[in-house]
Amino acid sequence: MFAMRPATADDIPAVETMILARSAWLEERGLPSWRENATDLAGQAENPDGDVWVLTGDDAERIIGFITVQDQTPPWGWTDEELAEPAHYLYSSVTDPAYRRHKPGTAMALWAVDRAAAMGRTWVRRGCNFPKLVAYNERQGFTLKHEVRRTHTTVYLLGRPAERIPDLHERFAAL
Repeated sequence: MFAMRPATADDIPAVETMILARSAWLEERGLPSWRENATDLAGQAENPDGDVWVLTGDDAERIIGFITVQDQTPPWGWTDEELAEPAHYLYSSVTDPAYRRHKPGTAMALWAVDRAAAMGRTWVRRGCNFPKLVAYNERQGFTLKHEVRRTHTTVYLLGRPAERIPDLHERFAAL
């Protein structure tokens, strides 16, 4: 059974291996990857704040996905009214391309939406740098809210209302 759990320092090697596998997959398609930052990104699994999570496979040791869920939305790009709303913000979502057909990124996003609702949040927000990721996130129920120019890139800010996902357990079982 696939499951989400808090990441630990022991997960760092497996998370880095998974990030490098995703990086190779992206590079084969001519897309930017995390290769140069894989070690630093994987090192976030040691975060003592408990906001880094992993999606594990049937053996509970195989890392299928990695995501950071924070209680604070970055202050840039959002209105004061939006910043006042209780929300979770998703960062650093990476999945193992070997499991792509199972849609682990969608499962992690739905888990985050359900968890946010259970914790009394009204929104789940995320950002990305590429229009193709905007389309991917929109297929997960997120809506593009803002486009913000940051230094040398455009950041696309998306949001989705937090809500309980009644069939979440079944979706994880189907993975």
